[in-house]
Parts: sequence; structure tokens; C-alpha cells
Amino acid sequence: MKITDVKLGILSVPLRVPFKTALRSVDSVEDIIVEIHTDTGHIGYGEAPPTGAVTGETQYSIIGAFKDHIIKTILGRDVDDFENLMMALNSCIVKNTSAKAACDMALWDLYGQLHKIPVHKLMGGSRKKIITDITISVNDPEEMARDAIDAVKRKYDTLKVKVGIDPSLDVARLDAIRKAVGPDVRIRIDANQAWSPKEAVRILDSMQEKLLDIELVEQPVKAHDYEGLKYVTDHSIVPVLADESVFSAEDAMTILNMKAADLINIKLMKCGGLYNALKITSMAELCGVECMIGCMLEAKISVNAAVHLACAKQIITKIDLDGPVLCSEDPIEGGAVFNEKEITVTDDYGLGIKSVRGIKYLDI
Repeated sequence: MKITDVKLGILSVPLRVPFKTALRSVDSVEDIIVEIHTDTGHIGYGEAPPTGAVTGETQYSIIGAFKDHIIKTILGRDVDDFENLMMALNSCIVKNTSAKAACDMALWDLYGQLHKIPVHKLMGGSRKKIITDITISVNDPEEMARDAIDAVKRKYDTLKVKVGIDPSLDVARLDAIRKAVGPDVRIRIDANQAWSPKEAVRILDSMQEKLLDIELVEQPVKAHDYEGLKYVTDHSIVPVLADESVFSAEDAMTILNMKAADLINIKLMKCGGLYNALKITSMAELCGVECMIGCMLEAKISVNAAVHLACAKQIITKIDLDGPVLCSEDPIEGGAVFNEKEITVTDDYGLGIKSVRGIKYLDI
């Protein structure tokens, strides 16, 4: 199975409601779709969201990475030469992790199709169903409480609440949500790097003093501030999840060695795809540190790849893969089945994506 062509396109999918965090506000998914074609007629699908506020990548930079580096690296190569293909992909350009992730998942898709096995079974095959949380965007306390109630009515039992835009309001936001949903719903919060270390500890202490029962806090401080992250981990009773601080297996090793966080968040767009994500899960297993699998604001193709990883590895104990259910429509046929909080992986070969409606193909 040789790679004969690579096609790029743009997929636009509107969201149910605007998505707001401490870093950005958007109302639609605008992702780059990758199709890798082969001489056997098989197609591998990948996806990359332009998330400049996190990865530094735009639509133009993702397209440029493919046009100038990735396509010439993989074109004409045999999919079965998988390890060497992955090493070439990861060394063909520095950073550009979302572009690499899109190519990586398309290659895994083809590799599974070649050997007639689902990717989740290639990587371990631990389970077939996972339960995701759902994100509550930053708004005023009353609107966030209403969104939380709506999520619970849709049977979600874990809420991921965005905080950090106005630290003085964060406790009020969480207090309103906790009062609205009651004591049995898990609440985890994501500050998206918004606080200083001492501020984070103060805010988290205030939340716990109000008996808000926060399950974990995601990335309370700046991504590069490992010492600050460790300070929060050492001084807060709320478990700390490292997200933007972990872009690579090397970052994960640093966090694990420093004991700078209680948990690691794996996102394919940060680490460059499944190949590198597996390295992070292996290190986490050795250190006994549980992982979350998360996503950017992505449609189903890339989130489906993350589902396969989550279904393969038991060290991934927390799931934050709500991107597809935040979209108002699903133009993608095949892949995992998203039924609100329940996500079920299929046994279709590769990643199971059959087709994508509405791609605006690019002339590259």
C-alpha cells in the first residue's frame, strides 16, 4: 500500500452555542481535513484545528507545513514501513504539532486498514465504551448555571467548567453551578493558564471552603511555569492536571520527574498525534500517574482518533472528548458513535471514517 496523493480541505461546522474560554471565543469549527490516498484505493483521514492561542498554528501554517514539508516526506512511501514513516514525519519540520497530528492519524487509519484491524486494537484494545464530560463555557454565573442544568438533563454527570476570565467571579460561577446541579455531579475546572501560582491556591482554597467539591483543576498557571505548577500541586488539596505544559513526551517526562502535577492531559494536537501520545501513556504508566484524554475544539475525525487511544489504554481514566457533541451537526460518516456522554468505538478497520460531507478542497 503506497501513498500516491495527499489532499487538503477546509471543513466548517457551526457550534450549538459559542465556545468561550480564558484564551478565546469561537462559534464554529474551522478545521483542515487531510486525505491520504493510496495505490490500493484506501483513504486515510486526518484533521487539524487551527488553535493559535494554544499551539500557535493557523489554517495557513497547517497548510504550509503540509505543502512545504509533510507531503514530500510521505509521498510514494509504503504504509507498512510504519515506524520509519512516523520517524520521518516527526523530523521533517520542527513543532507544527497539529499538522503532524492530522498526518499521523491518517497514517494510523491506513495502517489499520492495511492489516484489517481497528486502531484501538492495534494499540491495546482495553475497552469499547468511554464516558466523556461536557464543557461549560465562561459566562456570567446565572448563564453557566443554566448551561449546567441543561447538561445534567442530557444525562452528563461530569462537567468541565471554564474559569479564569475574571478571577473575582470564578468562585461565584462555581457556587452557582454547584447549587444548580447538586452534590452528585462531578465538577472539574479549567483555568487555561489564567492564574498566578499563589492566586490559584487562594482561589482553589476558597472554592473548597464553600464546599464546591472540585474534582481537579486543569492548567491553573502559565504553560512554561513548571515551578509554579508544582507550587499549586504542593499547596492545593485540589488535584492538578497539566495540559498546556505538556506538548511532548519530553515535557511529560519533566512534569513527572518534578512531580509538578497530579495528572497529565494528552491532546493529539499538542503532542503531534497517536505515535507520540503512546510514549506519554507509557511514561505515565511507569510513574503511576493517571491521564486525561482531551481535545481542542475539533470535529469528529480527530476526536475519533483520540477515542481509539482512550479505548486502548487503561492509564487514561478521564475523558474530555466533547468536541463533536458541541457541534450543531455531524458531516462525518463512520468512526466512533457519540451518544451524548457515551462514546462507543467500532470494529471497523483503521479509524473507521468512511466519508466527509462539505469539504472545500484546496488547490495545493
